[in-house]
Amino acid sequence: MSFNPPFTDWHGKSVWLVGASSGIGEATAAALHAAGARVFVSARNAAALARFVEAHPGAVAVPLDATDPVAVKTAAQTVLQTGPIDLLMYCAGYYKPVRADDFDLTEMLKHQQVNYLGALYALDAMLPHFLQRQTGHISLVSSVAGYRGLPKSLAYGPTKAALINLAETLYVDLKACGIGVSVINPGFVETPATAQNDFPMPGLMTTAEAATEILAGWQKGGFEIHFPKRFTLWMKTLRILPYVAYFAIASRLVKS
Repeated sequence: MSFNPPFTDWHGKSVWLVGASSGIGEATAAALHAAGARVFVSARNAAALARFVEAHPGAVAVPLDATDPVAVKTAAQTVLQTGPIDLLMYCAGYYKPVRADDFDLTEMLKHQQVNYLGALYALDAMLPHFLQRQTGHISLVSSVAGYRGLPKSLAYGPTKAALINLAETLYVDLKACGIGVSVINPGFVETPATAQNDFPMPGLMTTAEAATEILAGWQKGGFEIHFPKRFTLWMKTLRILPYVAYFAIASRLVKS
């Protein structure tokens, strides 16, 4: 089923990626550039953005701190001065394993600021543009960690669950306005964030493989883009289990 207008040809399209200095964001920006889109890449790491632009002629770097609403709005104004944006991808993310027996409020709030509040700042900056044009697409990078509460995900998981809920509500509100919405729920992808994990990561993918899945999902007009299926479908099963069964499985994961 197609939930959104499909992106079948990226030539002439403009995409703004917030959080594109590394990982899934950088790889997706590179894939979009190769497909013919004009890409605007944003992140705090200005040097990494400059290297990306040098390697991808025509790309535009717009450095910003996603946790600063003024900086995000200023960056949006800079991007929009060049013309309309067809797709906004919020892929800024922060992850550190946290458990309740080592509760760290600073870490909890940092996850919230980068993963969730940053997405709200991007929406605040770009929704008026999309609503005025009655077209465009918003894509939020969440995670299968947002499906259910998982070990070591006390700080990260709730922010990703919030993004999934946010995307669902945006879709309901914006469909009649002609604006597409999608949520991207990756499994394990080789990024600086997952390099911190000290446990086996089933179905581990490269960032280039993740970018291929994302563009394929947009081409199909999908709402939820999740991968790799052999792992994410198992995670979806956990999502629908009753608590008695889910907590029994989760308890075993904590002990492993």
